[in-house]
Amino acid sequence: MDVQTWTWIFVGGTFALYIGIAWWSRARSTGDFYVASKHVSPLANGMATAADWMSAASFIGMAGLIAFMGIDGSVYLMGWTGGYVLLALLLAPYLRKFGKYTVPEFVADRYYSQTARTVAIICAIFISFTYVAGQMRGVGIVFSRFLEVDITLGVIIGMGIVFTYAVLGGMKGITYTQVAQYCVLIFAYMVPAIFLSMMIAGNPLPQVGLGGANDAGIWVLERLDGLQHDLGFSSYTEYQGSMVNIVCITAALMLGTAGLPHVIIRFYTVRKVRDVRVSAGWALLFIAILYTTAPAIAVFARGNLLEKVPDQSYVDVRQNEEWFVTWENTGLIAWKDHDADGRIDYTSGKPFKGKPSFATEEPLRGAHGERLVVNEDVPGDNELYIDRDIMVLANPEIAGLPPWVIALVAAGGLAAALSTAAGLLLVVSSAISHDLLKGVISPKISERKELIAARIAAAVAVVGAGILGIYPPDYVAAVVAFAFGLAASSFFPAIVMGIFSKRFNREGAIAGMICGLAFTTSYIIWFKFISPETNTAEHWLLGISPEGIGSIGMLINFAIGLAVSSVTAPPPKDVQDLVEYIRIPGEPGSR
Repeated sequence: MDVQTWTWIFVGGTFALYIGIAWWSRARSTGDFYVASKHVSPLANGMATAADWMSAASFIGMAGLIAFMGIDGSVYLMGWTGGYVLLALLLAPYLRKFGKYTVPEFVADRYYSQTARTVAIICAIFISFTYVAGQMRGVGIVFSRFLEVDITLGVIIGMGIVFTYAVLGGMKGITYTQVAQYCVLIFAYMVPAIFLSMMIAGNPLPQVGLGGANDAGIWVLERLDGLQHDLGFSSYTEYQGSMVNIVCITAALMLGTAGLPHVIIRFYTVRKVRDVRVSAGWALLFIAILYTTAPAIAVFARGNLLEKVPDQSYVDVRQNEEWFVTWENTGLIAWKDHDADGRIDYTSGKPFKGKPSFATEEPLRGAHGERLVVNEDVPGDNELYIDRDIMVLANPEIAGLPPWVIALVAAGGLAAALSTAAGLLLVVSSAISHDLLKGVISPKISERKELIAARIAAAVAVVGAGILGIYPPDYVAAVVAFAFGLAASSFFPAIVMGIFSKRFNREGAIAGMICGLAFTTSYIIWFKFISPETNTAEHWLLGISPEGIGSIGMLINFAIGLAVSSVTAPPPKDVQDLVEYIRIPGEPGSR
């Protein structure tokens, strides 16, 4: 069978499984909808947390970042992994003991302020929609490549699946669906990695194969460094950026990750505070399987790509490398023959600028049959455009693996995108129905009406996410850094100080969040959107890029919050008692 047939089998089978689980575990109360009635076992919650955590960015984007950035890309690996450890050990058990449904609810009660709740609601919704737009776009790209349907139709299909188990099942349905999705995505990620590790290094463990040697006795990383140098690229294994900037990016990713509401809410679903720590341990193990494999996939994919494409005749590549043609038809690979020699020159120079059209558009062809791009305006030595997000999806094809393995990766990518999309949409739903409607607008609303409102909010959020997936802003990739910076400069200080400081008050929390948000937002908008031509190291504050500025925004949040708290009235006695209570070991109600 061909790749498309296998893809329909895998995708159709997994989608049927997800819908079946959602129907079996459908929500019947607000407790089911928001926190699965707090009856999820630690093992199941660990799997669900791992699936919620490892979005399309982890499944598709992580290895792509490392493949193109080399060791500099490890900041994302360290930041996202370290952020989870920070969240699991420093924040999650205390938030679970607090006993509320959502992060805005914690902020409102801890800081005895509806204004603080409103700021937290806005942050939660913005962060969630930023992420979910990327997930839905990823769904559309996978459908476009592997099932040869229009990207818009692919997004609509993804919307339908997420709508079914997010609106029907709420957190209960999402949790058990995410357990299945974790199994699918990790199997889909590991199978090609094991194949490639055996082929390249003769070892079935990719983590070990990365440090091994090929049949010629050449170390895998040494081989890749040689290929990079031959083409004029910098060494794959040496840092190229400023160490200050690397530290700040890592910190922003870690601290922003520890403030992401769709992950925090997962720790409200277990029975006991002790179960939070157990499920966090399971989740860390499940996450580590993929994250320790990503560098190996990045190295294997980059090495295969550099061996098969550069300095080859375009005609020969199209004849001998079928994968190049199929990905070219999605617009995620393109070539422009600047020197008119008919060969693909891939060097360290900047690639041509342009926006390749997708498969649903009639492609423009050049003199050699190459697919052209629109707005091409920067000729140079580098003639090849490669979207880094294709590396995991295209890797099995580049290596010539069996069709069923290629199709399996497509199903895994969809599982990763849909699992995170569902968790993010639930955050939006709960922020609107529970935090805004019940918490601010209509506190006396009945549970039945609140559940109806939650489902309506989830449905509207699904439609909104789909629209963003179909018509993404040009800067979707850039606002990923914005989301992490926003979470680091807003939620993280408010949560940490809310748990560990009895003196930190509402005035300090609100002032800190507003100042941290304002600084981070202004910095990123200026360099990413208003003045992108100045987005270089010599213009950055202290040499810190927009991707890392959230760490400075966090420090501003802390500084302003502490200063304001020191000159204003302390929190009420009952709030100080609450802070002391949630820090004392024991289950809720034990004081």
